[in-house]
Amino acid sequence: MTLRLFDTDTRTMREFTPLVPGRASVYLCGATVQGQPHIGHVRSGVAFDVLRRWLLAHDYDVRFIRNVTDIDDKILNKAAEAGRPWWEWAATHERAFDKAYETLGVLAPSAEPRATGHITQMVDLMQRLIERGHAYAAEGDVYFDVMSWPNYGELSGHRLDDVHQGETPARGKRDPRDFTLWKAAKAGEPSWPSPWGPGRPGWHLECSAMAEFYLGPEFDIHCGGMDLIFPHHENEIAQSKAAGDGFARYWLHNGWVTMGGEKMSKSLGNVLSVPNVLTRVRPVELRFYLGSAHYRSMLEYSDKALDDAVASYQRIEAFVQRVLDRAGEVPIGKWTDGFAAAIDDDLAVPKALA
Repeated sequence: MTLRLFDTDTRTMREFTPLVPGRASVYLCGATVQGQPHIGHVRSGVAFDVLRRWLLAHDYDVRFIRNVTDIDDKILNKAAEAGRPWWEWAATHERAFDKAYETLGVLAPSAEPRATGHITQMVDLMQRLIERGHAYAAEGDVYFDVMSWPNYGELSGHRLDDVHQGETPARGKRDPRDFTLWKAAKAGEPSWPSPWGPGRPGWHLECSAMAEFYLGPEFDIHCGGMDLIFPHHENEIAQSKAAGDGFARYWLHNGWVTMGGEKMSKSLGNVLSVPNVLTRVRPVELRFYLGSAHYRSMLEYSDKALDDAVASYQRIEAFVQRVLDRAGEVPIGKWTDGFAAAIDDDLAVPKALA
């Protein structure tokens, strides 16, 4: 197996060489469980399920972690609007995501940690950052000092002068480019104890702590949607490496599902929920649609594009059925050299299908 992957960090194709021979450690940023999953949400699950299955097919021991962000401003706001407890709102939509992944044939992760279950690890990570001079506490909050990390911007290519974290202004923040690790408790919101007072974790902190806990201070592959490159993954790299971890050795990012050239999102109101789409097509056909394009490409949704994918899948299905009708069974082999070469070329599924 000579698998080559496009590494976002170096912006080059790199041959995959695992940290431990015969073992692949993979972390995928999972859902913020604020609502029902749409097909844009689950594309990353399908795309990196292809990666995982290819590694398994070559007898790798794959440690695959997909987290759940179950505490977040959006979750709290939507639960409050619905008049429901935040934990119930998060759990309800976590189950909806799990059902969507399972229905589309995505293998269950080795572990699926929730952010709220790893506060201890997050507190430990913040303490290490403060001790090393890369973070500071202010009025119950904790912030990462961006200027303390010379390599900030290495993943996204952002210049420091152009950095905007998208956070609301805070009195204790020394520099608007600093990002929040810990949010001081507000009245009526859930909180956990910490050395800096009760509060809850910032989004970026969660993944660094969980990745280290399950995969170690250095691991092979970190995956996620391209919308996470900045600020989420940029901040993960900065805080993890500043704390002394090697962190991810390869960074893979999948393209969006778009409509009218815009990323599919709830805020745009152009959502196609997985349950709704499955009233039109079978789960295996939706998986084929989401997985048959190259994972790094944008996938522009239209009814016609979905129908074309369904027709393509049904042609393959009909061929297999003809073999069954004639031979009584489908001969099981491995794959052609051409198929393997295509998948080894940065998971080029379109070439493999051809």
